Amino acid sequence: MKSLLLSVCLLIAVLGQAQSNREPLFTSFDGTKIHYDILGEGKPVVLIHGFISTSESWKRSAVRQTLADAGFKVVTLDLRGNGLSDKPHAAEAYRDNTELKDVMALMKHLGLKNYDVVGYSRGAILTAKLLTMDKQVRRAVMGGISVDFSDPNWIRRRNFFEALTKPGSHPELQPAVDNAKKAGADTVVLARLQEFQPVTTKAELAKIRIPVLVVNGDQDMDNGDPQTLVDAIPGSRLVIVPGNHGGAMRTPEFAKAVVEFLTK
Repeated sequence: MKSLLLSVCLLIAVLGQAQSNREPLFTSFDGTKIHYDILGEGKPVVLIHGFISTSESWKRSAVRQTLADAGFKVVTLDLRGNGLSDKPHAAEAYRDNTELKDVMALMKHLGLKNYDVVGYSRGAILTAKLLTMDKQVRRAVMGGISVDFSDPNWIRRRNFFEALTKPGSHPELQPAVDNAKKAGADTVVLARLQEFQPVTTKAELAKIRIPVLVVNGDQDMDNGDPQTLVDAIPGSRLVIVPGNHGGAMRTPEFAKAVVEFLTK
């Protein structure tokens, strides 16, 4: 009996430690727990990470600290299914723009209004949809993306979904899938994220009236031509910085472009 009680106590201690390592956590609208961090004080800005990634990608880039130094309160979060946030597998947990509902609920929970958004790669796709959902967004930066995501049958999204659900179906994407597995990413979740990825149509993009900056690496055409996104969003403009798709967001040039745009 003593051995059993000791085992139970140890299990509780381990679970408690695992939970504390995930803090701070926010309980979203459907009970999903979302990990987030805050750096700095001042005007609020939320950074939305990309696919097969977490908020750690922002912590390894210059832009997070540069924004904090410029007088911003910088909010990063692990989107549901990623990093230290909960990873539900059910389709219902990802359909109907749940990721954007998480962002909106978190900002409301933190009492942050009139905030800016910076999204990179898939995070930029989410940012586009967020601009159609939340009137609290003041300005937005979208990096590493073209307008191709406005097509619900975008071949890159379809191919990634198939690569994750039908092993070997897309050899060109297998290295990305293998890297995701090595990194400990949940491939069931990754497939859900592609299956229910938000679509913002060109008609919706044409109605955006807030200032938008598109930033792209000079060696990055992974997600298409960024000029097509600029052409789709009235008044938006494009800045080219050094780097490929994985590296451009980590450059000081990216940080400089973002901070200059958001401080106007």
